[in-house]
Amino acid sequence: MRLLERMRKEWFMIGIVLAIAGAKLEPSIGVNGGPLMPEITVSYIAVATIFFNSGLSLNTEELTSALVHIKLHLFIQIFTLAFFPAAIWLLLQLLSITPINEWLLKGLQTVGCMPPPVSSAVILTKAVGGNEGIVVTPLLLLLFLHSSSSVPFTSIFSQLFMTVVVPLIIGQIVRRYIKDWLERKKPPFGAVSSSVLLMIIYTTFCDTFSNPNIDLDRFSLILILFIICSIQLSFMLLTFIFSTRNNSGFTPADTVAVMFCSTHKSLTLGIPMLKIVFAGHEYLSLISVPLLIYHPVQILLGSVLVPTIRSWMVSRQKGVKLTRPTV
Repeated sequence: MRLLERMRKEWFMIGIVLAIAGAKLEPSIGVNGGPLMPEITVSYIAVATIFFNSGLSLNTEELTSALVHIKLHLFIQIFTLAFFPAAIWLLLQLLSITPINEWLLKGLQTVGCMPPPVSSAVILTKAVGGNEGIVVTPLLLLLFLHSSSSVPFTSIFSQLFMTVVVPLIIGQIVRRYIKDWLERKKPPFGAVSSSVLLMIIYTTFCDTFSNPNIDLDRFSLILILFIICSIQLSFMLLTFIFSTRNNSGFTPADTVAVMFCSTHKSLTLGIPMLKIVFAGHEYLSLISVPLLIYHPVQILLGSVLVPTIRSWMVSRQKGVKLTRPTV
């Protein structure tokens, strides 16, 4: 199962490249008012499909049992939705004097505001053998993003409610009636969401490549890639140091969850969210670029670090068992 999930993610990353390349070759298909009519099919139908799919696949029973780890969840939420965006904001004050494209820097700030995914962080945590669990809060995300948007907050909230919250609730209701069938057949929820997400990415970049005024230099892209790698490694090290202190109260398995869940960001929620918050913005695709870079980087770094972290956790757990007094 882990191998299939890893393969799906690898194909999804290839799909991102192909979607952007396709938009470059023929942007007229996916622009607003074009044959795909993204102003309807993407803004409403595609986003709603992703979250209805999430509602069907979301196992609330497991979420409820995971909520007993209150301290773990609280730390992850505070780090992800308070410390992370604040740290990125401070970093951007320094980067603002550099020649890096300003819209890529704004995109970097939106990355900081994203919640962790209920996919890659959980998968990597399971691969090591740690605990998992995170409560995604899209409304808190809006508190960080709406001030940079030209769309009124009321419009953002209403569209968010209709295309995210309502489909998610409907999906959960439907799941109650067909739960046994879902567990027996195991529909490809991940593949469906990935396919729809690729359509959103494609139409976003169609708008970019059809606009002759938008120019993205390679220097800015390379620097953003380096910055994103540095941020992820630094924050993973920071969470590791904090969660392994003697008085932290976290077990080795908790440390694994903290490292992955606190530093990973959700592409599945992030791209539709940006589409809503920055609706009609001519630089939406540039704002989306850092998140599109962050996603594969977090998967690749996580995959590379999994064996090392697993070895550390096993050795720590053995050490704990050896130090317990025998009766």
